[in-house]
Amino acid sequence: MQWSWRQAFFCITGILGSEKNESCEPFTRSCCGRVSPLYWRVPILVWALFVLIWSMSFFWGPTQMFFLYMTHWGLAFIVLESSFGIFVAIGRRGLTDATFGLPWYVKTYWILYNITIPVSFLITVFYWGILKTSANTVNFAPNPVLDIMLHGVNSAVMLVELICSAHPSRLMHVMQPLYFAGAYMLFSVIYFFAGGLDPWGNPFIYPVVDWSKPEQTMVVITLTALFLALMHVLTVGIATVRDAIAKRRDSLTTGVYNDAFTP
Repeated sequence: MQWSWRQAFFCITGILGSEKNESCEPFTRSCCGRVSPLYWRVPILVWALFVLIWSMSFFWGPTQMFFLYMTHWGLAFIVLESSFGIFVAIGRRGLTDATFGLPWYVKTYWILYNITIPVSFLITVFYWGILKTSANTVNFAPNPVLDIMLHGVNSAVMLVELICSAHPSRLMHVMQPLYFAGAYMLFSVIYFFAGGLDPWGNPFIYPVVDWSKPEQTMVVITLTALFLALMHVLTVGIATVRDAIAKRRDSLTTGVYNDAFTP
């Protein structure tokens, strides 16, 4: 498959390059026939809002430090992603025809979807695989139930969104979650050089991302970025299998097959 300069540009920038050729219809339905996306997006939103309020109420530090952590960024993105997903599902009759491109709120939902799912997977693996095993570990979630909600159930609910949705996931959108990670990295750098401390008075947000040790931190960040890209590839793979199963099941071929290589 030969890439044009246009496709390469969309890959590098992460722009939704083919939205003018994209139909709104797959964004408003489930891959499971006539089941409405509201059946899972509303419970996800309720869950996310509940956990967000719960975690803010029992946060171990000052409230203004709550959004120091990527876990809480990820939770906020689940709230945004499910909110826009609900809006898209409810407003399906008013969606613009594909001839004129996807409406802004469908594009916004798609970008949030592309970011939130792999980032949720990353947060779960990063937390249990790195932070919990770190020699300098701190107690990020004193409540064990809340700990599982923030770092385990987050991936489970996003997996439900991924498996039940009908719209495509594209390999060329890998830059979108990486931009999210880059924004968080930039935030952590600015916070460190501004003299920011964590709730325990440490000069870092996460012990494995300590900018007073730049070489070690850059290794962690590089490996994390590669793993996040892998999580995006996994997301695309699951979506491709999902769509293949739906297409095979649907004798009328009303499902949309996931073309991962389309920009």
